[in-house]
Amino acid sequence: MKRLATFLLSLILALPAAAEVATWKIDPAHSTAEFSVRHLMVSRVKGRFEKLSGTVVGDLSDPTGAKVEVTIDAASIDTANADRDDHLRSADFFEVETWPTITFVSKRIEKGGKGLRMIGDLTMHGVTREVTLEVEGPARQVQAGRSVRSGASATTRINRRDFGLTWNRAVEAGGIAVGNDIDIGIEVELIRQDPPPATAAQFADPPPDRDGSATGALPTSRSR
Repeated sequence: MKRLATFLLSLILALPAAAEVATWKIDPAHSTAEFSVRHLMVSRVKGRFEKLSGTVVGDLSDPTGAKVEVTIDAASIDTANADRDDHLRSADFFEVETWPTITFVSKRIEKGGKGLRMIGDLTMHGVTREVTLEVEGPARQVQAGRSVRSGASATTRINRRDFGLTWNRAVEAGGIAVGNDIDIGIEVELIRQDPPPATAAQFADPPPDRDGSATGALPTSRSR
């Protein structure tokens, strides 16, 4: 009997752990979508989009099976220059009145490079192209207050002309005003939407005592 119990225990321990599929939402207050591009072929201009949202659905311990969707508000572009930002929102570039959002939907995630490669469809200015992002993470899960959080970062390079962003101007000294290659960097902090029961119970408010005070509350001076 003892041998049978030992055998069954070893068999259970040898079984792969069940996937812990969960839904995670991007925390916009702690996430950024940034880019940089050559200006006059002599320097780089950097900018960011202030508004982004999205979800990750999957098991972060094995993210190759996860599904990622991200939406960026194109009008929230900020390059620290109001006139330039207005130009970027115009029909010369993003044409935000017609194409208000930039979206990314993953198709597959593979192990490779220093971390992961995420292949998916990037839709910008009404054009959809497949792009590959180099991903670092996901980070370990941490508990912060009542939430469970993780995070990841991703980088890629695209040619803006592939998305119909073709405006440019020649400069007298030779070359062009705006480079075609855009370097993109994304940092996201994720909040788990469906923590496991043990975690949810740990952060639940304590039930009230009969006198209406919360169980486990610090004693008042009267009770001392």
